[in-house]
Amino acid sequence: MQRNIAFIPGDGTGPEVAREGIKVLQAAAAATGLQLDFTTYDLGGERYLRTQETLPDSVLEEIKEFDAIYLGAIGHPDVEPGILEKSILLRLRFDLDQYINLRPVKLYPGVETPLRDKGPADIDFVVVRENCGDVYRGLGEVTNKGLSDERATQVMAYTRPEVDRCLQYAFALTRERDKDRQLTLCGKTNVLTNVYGLWERAFHEMGERDFPDIERKYAHIDATCMWMVKNPEWFDVIVTGNMFGDIITDLGAMIQGGMGIAAGGNINPEGISMFEPIGGSAPKYTGLNTVNPLAAIEAGRMMLEHLGHADAAKLIERSVASFLQSGRVKGMSARDVEESGLGTSGIGDAIAKGI
Repeated sequence: MQRNIAFIPGDGTGPEVAREGIKVLQAAAAATGLQLDFTTYDLGGERYLRTQETLPDSVLEEIKEFDAIYLGAIGHPDVEPGILEKSILLRLRFDLDQYINLRPVKLYPGVETPLRDKGPADIDFVVVRENCGDVYRGLGEVTNKGLSDERATQVMAYTRPEVDRCLQYAFALTRERDKDRQLTLCGKTNVLTNVYGLWERAFHEMGERDFPDIERKYAHIDATCMWMVKNPEWFDVIVTGNMFGDIITDLGAMIQGGMGIAAGGNINPEGISMFEPIGGSAPKYTGLNTVNPLAAIEAGRMMLEHLGHADAAKLIERSVASFLQSGRVKGMSARDVEESGLGTSGIGDAIAKGI
């Protein structure tokens, strides 16, 4: 079977980690009779600085024809913050209706966590973050800018259909994982009574009607952060809005070992989805062969799983687990990669060889 993937190497260390991800993906594909064809798109800071283009309409139309998108990173130190993020990342998410941000929080054996007395059995949950609404839509305004009475508003807004489709995905995922069959809604119903009142009503109505086998829990965002640190084993699947999801998924990355292994998917269950490492472009490490490619490799694994190639995805997961258990890398940071003597490319080679 052949899969056609739109590849956006992006900025900084993005091309370096994505190269290792593709190396591992091709090894898994070869082992399972799958053909992966990658088409590269020059999108990111360097293109913007050359041409003032971010994501041309013609390129977006081309990308819509692929099976998935594999992204290295977006973010350039010479481009004003927000330009690339809004014009490329957010536009891809919004225009392709990638309304689920899926973030596994899984501690592999052999990886250190900053949480005392916690291990892989305790840190294994998934965050389902609504990905297209909330304050990220940019609704609001700034008035009297620069004056003493300047006022800024950023509107948190959701419709019932937006909430329902996210909850539907989260309930179904909880059932599919078949771990604790427990779904936790993370919100702030004591203050954000309008928005998270809607989320809570929809959550219980859908659960009672369609998913009676799934246990429903609720936690405020502040309590969720506390319990992720104190009792991560309490969580199976967490569902939440865009802003709160942005916060707790980075906390999740830290408790699973760091940004070097944390990956995510921007999912449209009925369309084209995009997969990426979450650590950003890390420009200060560009070209040093020290940035950890495991997050990009994990993003590739998620992409294969999403596309229905569970056998190839499982090969990657087993190879990553075996490599980490070997202790060849002591941590997930660039310093750990450098001290291992393997470098970015050496880690990619080891995972591919393991497959």
